[in-house]
Amino acid sequence: MRLLDRYLFRELLTPLAYCLGGFLIFWISYQLFNELENLQEAKLHLLDVIELCVAWIPDCLVTVLPIALLLASLYTLTNHARHNEITAMRAAGVSLWRLCVPYFVVGFIASLVLFALNEFCVPYSAGWAEHIKNRYVQKTNDPDVQNQFHNFGFTNARGHRTWFVGEYRPQTAEMFRPKVTWSLPDGSRWELHAAHAVRTNGIWTFFDVKEYTQSSATAPLLPFLQTNALAMPEFDETPKEIRSEIKISAYESLRNSRKTNIPLTDIWDYLRLHPTLSDADSSWLLTKLHGRLAMPWTCFVVMLIAIPFGAAAGQQNLFVGVAGSIFICFAFFVIQQVGLALGTGGYLPAWLAAWLPNLAFGTTGLLLIARVR
Repeated sequence: MRLLDRYLFRELLTPLAYCLGGFLIFWISYQLFNELENLQEAKLHLLDVIELCVAWIPDCLVTVLPIALLLASLYTLTNHARHNEITAMRAAGVSLWRLCVPYFVVGFIASLVLFALNEFCVPYSAGWAEHIKNRYVQKTNDPDVQNQFHNFGFTNARGHRTWFVGEYRPQTAEMFRPKVTWSLPDGSRWELHAAHAVRTNGIWTFFDVKEYTQSSATAPLLPFLQTNALAMPEFDETPKEIRSEIKISAYESLRNSRKTNIPLTDIWDYLRLHPTLSDADSSWLLTKLHGRLAMPWTCFVVMLIAIPFGAAAGQQNLFVGVAGSIFICFAFFVIQQVGLALGTGGYLPAWLAAWLPNLAFGTTGLLLIARVR
């Protein structure tokens, strides 16, 4: 690594660390004050509150990392420009694009980190936080902390099967009072009623089974089989897919609320189970899917925006970088929310709605970099 690159990395990473630390303290403090009444109702102790703050860190990092990166890069570049360091580097034969390489590397790595946090750490930390808040006072209406689900049903359009379950225990993959209906290509309809079912070695096994058949829609439903145990290897619904079905149903009930950040694995599992969705559900889910893919690249996009604003700053005050970052964040947020709203409403293709702010700001940043003199 060249001496110049090490210098640029050091000058960028130092304010980035300060910005991240300051934003994390502010964000967690805000959440604590906002949740103060709920924490009192949950009867948490001091150590529980400290543990809860640690559990909140991944979610806070996902929110503040792009903002901190934008502010740190604008501050660093503005500082370089004020001391004529960028002018000296370019006079020595180093092009602006070559100067941008360390910033692009940091933006790319930050995007990968943000993706990993959002998909692997945030779902776990969210469940951890809910577990802490329900440690002394249990809530039964949150699918992330429930050990049992009662009277729910779902349809596997891929396998033409509909399930209704009296009670489901996800930790052991056990069902009580399950009822499964399905149809065959010959037009016949089948029903399976059981007292208990469990999935072992990748196969659903039903106990105290009664099976019925119906040759056509107008024919009567007739008994076909009654047995103590029946293995159904053709029932390929996995506990993970059933859990995804439950979670997506819970998210759909919260569609107009803020708690709609659905992990990619849950969306993919749901789409595999439901290859034919209504236009409204398809637009909503696909917009969420592309939104999850587009969101981490915000870190790379903010670098494309920060470089022309900071590198061309000249002798202007350092606070211009702060004001610029606030304006850019606000504009990005507005375009992002408008795009997602248009996508979930079906007015724009899902991929365009999710990637719109990245495309708009990224293209603008590249054009502005090319025009910097």
